[in-house]
Amino acid sequence: MTTTFWICIFLVFYTYIGYAIVLYLLVKLKRIVRPEKRDSETETELPHVTLMICAYNEEDIVDKKMENTNALDYPKEKLHVLWVTDGSNDLTNQRLAKYDNVTVAFKPERKGKTAALNHGIKEVKTDIVAMTDANTMLNDQAMKVIVAEMKNPKVGCVAGEKRVMARDDKQSAAEGEGLYWKYESCLKRLDSELHSAMGAAGELCAIRTTLFEEMPEDTLLDDFILSMLILKRGYKIAYTSDAYAMEYGSADINEESKRKKRIAAGGLQSCWRLRSLMNPFTHPLTAFQFVSHRVLRWTITPFALLLLIPLNVILVIDNQHPVYNIIWILQLLFYLAAFAGQTLAAKGKKNKLLYVPYYFLFMNANVFKGIAYLTKKQGGTWEKAKRA
Repeated sequence: MTTTFWICIFLVFYTYIGYAIVLYLLVKLKRIVRPEKRDSETETELPHVTLMICAYNEEDIVDKKMENTNALDYPKEKLHVLWVTDGSNDLTNQRLAKYDNVTVAFKPERKGKTAALNHGIKEVKTDIVAMTDANTMLNDQAMKVIVAEMKNPKVGCVAGEKRVMARDDKQSAAEGEGLYWKYESCLKRLDSELHSAMGAAGELCAIRTTLFEEMPEDTLLDDFILSMLILKRGYKIAYTSDAYAMEYGSADINEESKRKKRIAAGGLQSCWRLRSLMNPFTHPLTAFQFVSHRVLRWTITPFALLLLIPLNVILVIDNQHPVYNIIWILQLLFYLAAFAGQTLAAKGKKNKLLYVPYYFLFMNANVFKGIAYLTKKQGGTWEKAKRA
């Protein structure tokens, strides 16, 4: 029991703090042993690029998205804008019709974003395709930064940065999401410098078109799976904060919970489908980064965090050592802070110090919801298969 307790402590610490420390030290060491060689900046002709936007019933955002797209600092004749609007039955297609620089790929049947990506990629004629969401706005230099990263022939995918904005001062869910993404961005930057970023976010990512692999339509994290399959083929996922996508965070904690639940379910699904990348003999650095940054969060660590409570109580009762009393007090203080953070958030008040522990527990709780969601989804798929 004592051994299990300390293993749980180690897993929680390593997953959320320890890996960041180890990663930082490894990157520092790499900079000393193998200093980065920067190529001299040379003006080269910009290639043709496609910006692919998958959208479902986005009539309210079309004009704002196109205003943002047309403001990108990239030669207009070399930027090909493709909207994939499968299943849309509002005015999205009609509003897009007034833009001469837009190609629309449309199928009346809605099968989800993964199916839309599989459909849309067939319309891409350029060597590089950047993918973004209808409700995210890009910085004006985004496409030039992506193209610059693609000059490295080892780079098969470029992951841009996701920046979360709050609609108002009372939107605590967006604040927690924003803090989380700042931490994630730091890890991605270090991951990329050590070897490769561990996945790309669909808000802004770009790939070499020839590297696209059609994905099963039930894929939950299409952006993550797509980018990791490129990594599996021996290419690097480069991360850059100079190309970024801005979007509003979840309107409230219930909306954020639904999103986190789906991400957690997709994470579990991804761990299974990408399990070959955990083999340290065939993918040594990738296996280390993938397990440390992604797999532990989506599988073992939430259970370890939950187990710490009863294990600590038993060890305190046994009174084996004062250290268990100290850890139990620290746990209580942490959960009380999380409860206070949740209470204040429910009242529309924000306190960063208290909201961070609440958001941390909130993310881990949604892993269990994700397991239930994935189990139900797979069960439904199995039932359909049996009936067919």
